[in-house]
Amino acid sequence: MNTVNAGETERIGMHIAAQLRAGDVLLLSGDLGAGKTVFARGVARGLGVSGPVASPTFVLLHCHAGLIPLHHFDLYRLSGTDAFYEAGLSDYLGGDAVSLVEWPERCPGAMPECCLEIRIRYGPEDDERRIEIRPRGGFREVRI
Repeated sequence: MNTVNAGETERIGMHIAAQLRAGDVLLLSGDLGAGKTVFARGVARGLGVSGPVASPTFVLLHCHAGLIPLHHFDLYRLSGTDAFYEAGLSDYLGGDAVSLVEWPERCPGAMPECCLEIRIRYGPEDDERRIEIRPRGGFREVRI
């Protein structure tokens, strides 16, 4: 699906959030600046998070309270799967929260098989984005 501005990208995140359950894991990939954090903000709003939502690039993880807690990971600065486990991040993946992981390709061995993969790519115009959503490993279908 295509979006023409950041507001539409955020609304898709909100729409998907309405279908999520505690324990769900979303793997969010895309180039720098493609809109991963905009999408994550939409998921957060859809889960009832009211505070600011920013990429946790330098702290690796932000935990947000909402109707369902949200664990928002940014793995960009990690060097691999071992670093993910050494940082204790596996304790926050799944469980009683929705986990949204930016840059999951940095730690592929730590990511669960059952998840929702979301890829955001640049479109032909400055604000356009192409969003691809794919359930993996038995994750249920989501409606857009």
